[in-house]
Amino acid sequence: MQTVKIIAVGKLKEKYLRDAADEYIKRLGAYCKPEIIELKEAFIPENPSEKEISAALSDEGKAILKAIDGRPFTALCIEGRELSSEELSERLEKSAAKGLSEQIFVIGSSHGLSDEVKSKADFKLSMSKMTFPHQLARVMLLEQIYRAFSIAKGGKYHK
Repeated sequence: MQTVKIIAVGKLKEKYLRDAADEYIKRLGAYCKPEIIELKEAFIPENPSEKEISAALSDEGKAILKAIDGRPFTALCIEGRELSSEELSERLEKSAAKGLSEQIFVIGSSHGLSDEVKSKADFKLSMSKMTFPHQLARVMLLEQIYRAFSIAKGGKYHK
């Protein structure tokens, strides 16, 4: 059974978001071994300068790359490619067929990901051209991964 790992900077603060994430993690258990790794967000003062944001992203990037440990991964970022649910399903299926036992997705902090992390990503994925609350990204990604597995297995979830 394939492992799907989400490495996320920061914790889900709102109970309703944690509950939603937990529901999709539970559902994913039928298709894969889901795993969430939460990394500590770097301190950024209120009204930070570009230099302070860059330093924080660099620190977070080092922690992300350490957690990834050289394995292939998908970075969620605005520069990424948008995929339909069917295309995401196809990507997951193809990587499993190639013998990849683990899928890693990386979600940065509310300021995004460092350039170093993005440059090392095997694939960059954008959820949408629209802007969403950072904390919602994890729930949306979990839902789309669940939908992708459901599509691949011919389930009724995707209409």
